[in-house]
Amino acid sequence: MKTKEELFAELQDIFVELFELDKDDVTLEATLYDELDIDSIDAVDLVVKLKEVTGKKIQPEEFKAVRTVSDVVEAVYALQ
Repeated sequence: MKTKEELFAELQDIFVELFELDKDDVTLEATLYDELDIDSIDAVDLVVKLKEVTGKKIQPEEFKAVRTVSDVVEAVYALQ
C-alpha cells in the first residue's frame, strides 16, 4: 500500500505527462478546474490513466466530488 505522499508524487508526474503542467503548479491545494485548467475531457483521461496505474476503476460518481489534487490523492488512496 502506497502512502499519500507517494501517491501525490505519482500524480504530479501524471499531471505533467498528461496535461503538460509545470510540476511546481501541481500542489495538493491546486484546484483541478480553475488553477490547473483541467476540463471534463481531461478528467476522463485522468480517470483512465489512474485505472492503468492502480488497476482499479474509479467510479465516475466518486470523481464528481473531486475538486483539488488532494481530493484525487484521497480517492486513489481509498481504492488501495
